[in-house]
Amino acid sequence: MAINKNIIGVLLAFSFCLGRMASAQTISKEELTFLTSEWKGERFADGRPKISDDLLTRAKNIGLDDAWTALKNLGYVNQFEGGWKTVNDEAVTGRAVTAMFMPSRPDVEKNIKARGAKQGRAGNTNSWPIDVLVKGDVYVADGFGKIAAGTLMGSTLGNSIFSKSGNGVVFDASARDVEGLSEIKGFNAFVRDFHPSFLENEVLMGLNTPIRIGGAMVLPGDLVIAKREGVLFVPAQLAEQVVATAEFVSLKDDFGFEMVKAGKFKTGQIDSEWTPEVRQAFYKWVDEHPGKIKMSRATIDKILEKRTW
Repeated sequence: MAINKNIIGVLLAFSFCLGRMASAQTISKEELTFLTSEWKGERFADGRPKISDDLLTRAKNIGLDDAWTALKNLGYVNQFEGGWKTVNDEAVTGRAVTAMFMPSRPDVEKNIKARGAKQGRAGNTNSWPIDVLVKGDVYVADGFGKIAAGTLMGSTLGNSIFSKSGNGVVFDASARDVEGLSEIKGFNAFVRDFHPSFLENEVLMGLNTPIRIGGAMVLPGDLVIAKREGVLFVPAQLAEQVVATAEFVSLKDDFGFEMVKAGKFKTGQIDSEWTPEVRQAFYKWVDEHPGKIKMSRATIDKILEKRTW
């Protein structure tokens, strides 16, 4: 029976792509670049978007509610997940390093560990994502919500994570040794629960691949903003816009409080679309408070041009 040459070509190409993915247990740089093609900035060697350190610092000081609203107004409605337990009150912001775990089966786990050994990877597969972390990263893992025997880290791995990334974690799974983890100054973990058991019957199936955390899609390089309300995953290409908009909301609130308290404007004038008079007063206030401003005047102008709220 004759086989269409085009079909053969597609199958061969598909097999080649699978081979490339399997060889490193990640998606290819080309595929990651394709999925994050709207990002135009610097990238890591593997293709992961590299949001600037300055923007990560700024993101730590914005309101998560304001950032969520900015994302929603842009049509991104599946980027937040709540319902976490934490080890302290530290906010966590950084670039996502993603990991996808699945229930283990002996044949798959044997092959993955054998391949990992050839690649120079050591230890259990839950330590492999830690090995690729750099400063400013947040380890984000889909552990399919497993609690008992789903503890992706204890205090030893927690210390390792913090020493490499200077950051915390977001696990759709559990952690153990909460007392030890809480003693790591500057560290925090957003997990589903805590459990005294060790990790069992679980294997890493994807490293720096797209993953699902609850109702949110997460891509490698996303800006992670984890605070008391929950965790927001901001697409890298929108990080600057979302952070700047949230910063503007904070400025607007500070400006509004002063104006209302001084009797210059009423609350309704501040909270609705601004008249030229209010806008002029805002620019004057900005000039008088340079220490509050983290964005350029051009960015403020751009936000005000589109602001209808």
